[in-house]
Amino acid sequence: MRSRDFLQLTGTSLVAHRLRSLLTALGIAVGIAAVIILTAIGEGLHKFVLEEFTQFGTTLVAINPGKATTAGTTMGVFGTNRPLTIDDAEALGRLPYVEAVVPFVQGNAEVDAGGRRRRTNVYGTGPQMPEAFRMHVRSGRFLPADDPDAPRAFAVLGSKLRAELFGTRNPLGQRIAIGGSRYRVIGVMESKGTVLGFDLDDSVYIPATRALGLFNRDSLFEIDVLYREETPVEKVVEGIRQTLVARHGKEDFTITTQQQMLDVLGSVLDVLTFAVGAIGGISLLVGSIGIVTIMTIAVNERTAEIGLLRALGARRRQILALFLGEAVVLAAIGGLAGLLLGIGTAWLLHAVIPALPVHTPVRFVILAETLSLLIGLAAGVLPARRAARLDPVAALRAE
Repeated sequence: MRSRDFLQLTGTSLVAHRLRSLLTALGIAVGIAAVIILTAIGEGLHKFVLEEFTQFGTTLVAINPGKATTAGTTMGVFGTNRPLTIDDAEALGRLPYVEAVVPFVQGNAEVDAGGRRRRTNVYGTGPQMPEAFRMHVRSGRFLPADDPDAPRAFAVLGSKLRAELFGTRNPLGQRIAIGGSRYRVIGVMESKGTVLGFDLDDSVYIPATRALGLFNRDSLFEIDVLYREETPVEKVVEGIRQTLVARHGKEDFTITTQQQMLDVLGSVLDVLTFAVGAIGGISLLVGSIGIVTIMTIAVNERTAEIGLLRALGARRRQILALFLGEAVVLAAIGGLAGLLLGIGTAWLLHAVIPALPVHTPVRFVILAETLSLLIGLAAGVLPARRAARLDPVAALRAE
């Protein structure tokens, strides 16, 4: 059988049964579109979260009180952990490759400014926070480098909190009350937006020591260390560990690098993307069942045609290739339509809901189309083999 005849027979069969071919291709198209839409949302979310997470840079190391992993036994009074203190942060700041150290305390308190009250996030921090977290002061200045054990009662407002408390008035130099204690406003931060669920604009920043007293804590929530880019992270981690072990007597803290955070976050988001893609894959399974059904019907309807082809000299592998070709063409057409439908729908969703992150990598497009071809090939094997094994004489006698 010549290639031209092969293509003509395949095309003629598909055109002759337009509705059947359309419905079969539609099943694959819906499945591919579902996979594209769901994976585009999942990948978009993945990219969005990682971008949000890395906007503070990639040379940060976080130190938290308590050891995240243990030997599985309790040590009683001998296992008590020392708190992370302002002095610990000061000691880490003396390491040669450290550019900034930020002691960190987080809580929630009521802020009062001239009769206007608002409950908001209160961050106790140090003067190097803008440098470490790539934040900028819009007006005034950030917290000064006071005596870390007795800092002055200064406060810096987030842009949203400033608008809520002072409206159009200039807040610099004004007095506010935070949790009942009086502070003087010395600065307002530029808008940073919401990062990983935390609204940094609806916040107030005060010295870490004063935040410890405000929330009656004896330990910092975290110490963040910004190190020079050319320094190996292993060297930074080891220097931090040696410094704190020397101060605490043991390793009763947890060091987490930015890369470790990204790896954990990335693995979670990869699972999420795979899960939503698998949900769309169910539609592809339904589409493949449709191809099997349609091709089986086609073999039954074209039994006499198959017998005639065999009588004219067509070999079994040519009959097999003919029916497999039809299944693959149907799957390819459905896959292409599904790609267009999926990408178009994802783009439309993002246009209607700008906050919904959508991203369709080229590899997903190629994978989806390849998958549709493989589905067509796999789904067409059984009907095609059945057609190829028909006895020519028995097939010619069929109606």
